[in-house]
Parts: sequence; C-alpha cells; structure tokens
Amino acid sequence: MVLSVSERTFTQEVLESPIPVLVNFEAPWCGLCRIIHPLLLQFQGQCEDQIKLVGINADENFKLSNTYRLKSLPTLLLIENGVVRHRLEGFRGRDDLRLALEEIQLNYTHRPKAYSGSKKSDLELHLA
Repeated sequence: MVLSVSERTFTQEVLESPIPVLVNFEAPWCGLCRIIHPLLLQFQGQCEDQIKLVGINADENFKLSNTYRLKSLPTLLLIENGVVRHRLEGFRGRDDLRLALEEIQLNYTHRPKAYSGSKKSDLELHLA
C-alpha cells in the first residue's frame, strides 16, 4: 500500500525522511497513473525500507503541484534530504518506467548505512 501524503504531511513524510522518498504525483482521472500503479507497488516491495514510496493527489494539493512545477501526470520525484535527485515525467509506458525505476533502485539501495552510534557510548568513551 502506498502512503498518501498531503500538503499538511509533506514536510514530515518527504522532506524530513531519513531515507530517499519516491513521490508519485497522480490524479484519479489519470489513466497512465492507474496503469503504472502495479509497477510502483512492485518497486516498493523490492526496495523494502531503503526507499519510501508516497502518493500525492495533484488536484487536491495544488501548492505542491505548483512548487514542483508539474507539467504532466504522472510525475515521479525522488527526493533525498529535501532535494529532488531524479524527476521522471513524460514516460511512454510501463517499459520506460520500469527502466527508470531499475536505475533508481540500483543507485539508491544497498548503500552503506550511516553510523548511528548512541551518544551514551560516546560519552562513556570520553570519560574512560
């Protein structure tokens, strides 16, 4: 299941996310949006917890649509640390999208995790 994000939750779920987020701008009337949905779900399953997938209804979140200058739907943005790293728009179908998702998966999964040692351990080392 894809997490639905709005203007109200965008900062917390996308911009402040500790992992890259693939944002799918879509609309209920968009036929191609419905066609690519199964591919996005498959992508989400393959990336597990290394890339988060969220969906945004472009019609209901006009400020976000304008902020990211959407020209067509669907538009996919890969956002990491609040910065757009990839923009996917104007693809001609499933094969185009599949290739783009494979490239993203290759570049953004299986990367070394950042060190997340506890502060208590660091403090104990300094006191010793």
